[in-house]
Amino acid sequence: MKVAVGLSGGVDSSVAALLLKEAGHEVVGVTMKIWRDGVYKGGDRDACFGAGEAADIAAAEAFAASAGIGYRVFDCSAEYDAQIVSYFRETYLAGKTPNPCVRCNAAMKFGLLPRLAEQSGIEFDAFATGHYARVERGADGRMKLLRAADVSKDQSYFLYRLSQGQLARQMFPLGGMAKTEVRAFARSRGLAAADKPDSQDFYSGDTAELIGRPDCEGDIVDASGRRLGRHRGYWHYTPGQRKGLGIGGGKPYYVIDVDPCRNRVVAGFAQEAVKTSLRFADANWVSIARPEGEIPVRVKVRSGGQPRGPAFLRGDTCVFPEGISGVAPGQSAVFYAADGEELLGGGVIL
Repeated sequence: MKVAVGLSGGVDSSVAALLLKEAGHEVVGVTMKIWRDGVYKGGDRDACFGAGEAADIAAAEAFAASAGIGYRVFDCSAEYDAQIVSYFRETYLAGKTPNPCVRCNAAMKFGLLPRLAEQSGIEFDAFATGHYARVERGADGRMKLLRAADVSKDQSYFLYRLSQGQLARQMFPLGGMAKTEVRAFARSRGLAAADKPDSQDFYSGDTAELIGRPDCEGDIVDASGRRLGRHRGYWHYTPGQRKGLGIGGGKPYYVIDVDPCRNRVVAGFAQEAVKTSLRFADANWVSIARPEGEIPVRVKVRSGGQPRGPAFLRGDTCVFPEGISGVAPGQSAVFYAADGEELLGGGVIL
């Protein structure tokens, strides 16, 4: 089988490509270039989007050469700026919390990149990445997205917007492996990326640079409107945030809400940050066509942690009687089957 593998220069995508080659597949590596020098400053953190991209591309190219596979780079920077950076900026300025990695996966990594590869003449039957997730075809013929065997590294949350067409030809070679196994395999093959740290951030610099608006001070208030302190601009804050509020004394405060119209940040104590339901829109149903009636699920409202339950889907509402903190409009609510393994779908929190 001919397989195109999205290479990032890191250990996961490198091991995915090598596993496929050693299994007898004809492999070609493809990378999307998303950074434009001189447009943004960036910083020193290891991130998906930043000035360190050139070194990552060089590492991916060196790996491909050592592995004896073809390699191509595609300039996706203009589209990335138009689709991902603009979305990031507009969502924060609307007083919501964006999820750029979810948007990027569906539109760019699993959308634009393989499409450009095909248009360039590269032939492939399947597309693969180093994501920690699993995909399988159900008895009804529908593709199902499952959590990775290594639940501490599971990335299915970020993939919930993939279509059936994308999943039908998708391969996740690392889905059944633990991260320790991946690094051990990389060391056994002498890969330069074997001990390279994982990228943890979306942007390598200060995200305020992407938003592009000068600081504008406003009030931090409690739910009754009583002033608690000052902030430097509502777009620097997100519901559930505890650090950086600068409110001293007594119990810690958390961001409860963001009010862009008044340039206010509403803060409260931990119990005030707990929600027992949420509404969502722009849903994408993966392993099921569409939920009908009330369905027991487990839910994630942030990428970290494990799916929480008990919870129940009722149309465009998810109810979780025991409560969840950190529910932020603009972020994704992702729903799993009651056993926590099969990803049913998700939507954007209203």
